[in-house]
Amino acid sequence: MNLNFVAGKTFETIDPRTGETIARVSEGDKEDIDLAVGAARRAFDHGPWPRLPGAARAKIMHKFADLIDQHIEELATLDTLNAGKLFSWGKAVDIPSVANTLRYFAGAADKIHGQVLKMSRELHAYTLLEPIGVVGLIIPWNFPSTMFFVKVSPALAAGCTMVVKPAEQTPLSALFYAHLAKEAGIPDGVINVVSGYGPTAGAALTSHMNVDKVSFTGSTEVGRKVMQAAAASNLKTVSLELGGKSPLLIFDDADIDQAADLALLGVMHNKGEVCVAGSRVLVQEAIYDEFVKTLVEKAKEWVVGDPFHPNSRVGPQVDKKQYEKVMSYIEHGKREGATLLTGGKPAAKKGYYIEPTVFTDVTDDMMIVKDEIFGPVMVLMKFKTIEEGIKYANNTKYGLASGIVTKSLDIANTVSRSIKAGVVWINCYHGFDIDCPFGGYKMSGFGKDFGMEALHKYLQTKAVVTPIYNSPWL
Repeated sequence: MNLNFVAGKTFETIDPRTGETIARVSEGDKEDIDLAVGAARRAFDHGPWPRLPGAARAKIMHKFADLIDQHIEELATLDTLNAGKLFSWGKAVDIPSVANTLRYFAGAADKIHGQVLKMSRELHAYTLLEPIGVVGLIIPWNFPSTMFFVKVSPALAAGCTMVVKPAEQTPLSALFYAHLAKEAGIPDGVINVVSGYGPTAGAALTSHMNVDKVSFTGSTEVGRKVMQAAAASNLKTVSLELGGKSPLLIFDDADIDQAADLALLGVMHNKGEVCVAGSRVLVQEAIYDEFVKTLVEKAKEWVVGDPFHPNSRVGPQVDKKQYEKVMSYIEHGKREGATLLTGGKPAAKKGYYIEPTVFTDVTDDMMIVKDEIFGPVMVLMKFKTIEEGIKYANNTKYGLASGIVTKSLDIANTVSRSIKAGVVWINCYHGFDIDCPFGGYKMSGFGKDFGMEALHKYLQTKAVVTPIYNSPWL
């Protein structure tokens, strides 16, 4: 659970609506990570959690989920205050979905089993699926609750123990979840939450010799450092969900109103702070001009404002640093010669609000086309043929997500099999579901979240072999 940190240091956590301090939070360092990993190691090597029947783990996980349901309002409030997320969305979607993520993996906890193998000689063999051990889970700031349980839930079901390092920008809900975990009956040492900074607490976790696996969601730049630390320490296994610059291809048979709505949803949802944001919108030339007019009109419906207000659709960027980064990219776009169709300015005198921004007349070598901006910024590009659209879509170092808007099954089939990305959404966007595996290609990382593939990240396979004598058959 949340530990009493050694050095007694604290750091401010900020309300992005105002830039003002919400509270001071304990700042964990290397010594605190050592204590947390030690607690997790004792809980794994000697504690009950990995040794409980799967059904018993599931029962506790269901109680944990029920407690979350009882505190939806408080948890949604924390993520709105700390991350600038829409309160209405948190209450209706984010927090209920994390409880359901726990329940999904609870349902798998008693169904973890290996196989009996048919050997080619006089041997009997079977496999065991065993929990991998102590895992380090590093959570991003854009979906503090969702990503906490995307990682914690399968790790719990597998029988692992863990140290969770929430993003320093958004530690509040993680600390509340640690409290609820204890109330639910999860044994001490199973979930340890250490708030702190990436270069100190995060680096100590990824390089720790007593951590068996690290799961990280964040930038590609930091993902490289995680892999380096894992390799330089004990060769712990790593799974990474990293950056993206996802394409949305809109073909000339598309319904233009639907396509414009999907394009805006793809990049403006959660104020653009989404790893899968459809920030490169590729439109076939026959409908390009009409699409642009429709898009600009519909962009006005994306009201920027206080995330507690029910009419707001775009809240503030998570902190001043992210706000300044997004505004810097907007200025780069202007300097590089892109045409600003709409937005591009701060949306309030106080807080970290930015207008929904759309650029056109862009080229592949522009920073706003190549880099992950992580804000409400869309670039529009035109293509002629299906082949050209596929070429443009794949012209990125990333491969996290993609979208297609078309009425043609042939186009949908051809393009979905040609795009190099971990997920392809056809006539929808952000089509996530707990049963659908999610993860990247190329520099967007490796390893899947959601679905049973996520559970297997926290398990390892052991083969057990014994001779058989005088058997009438093999």
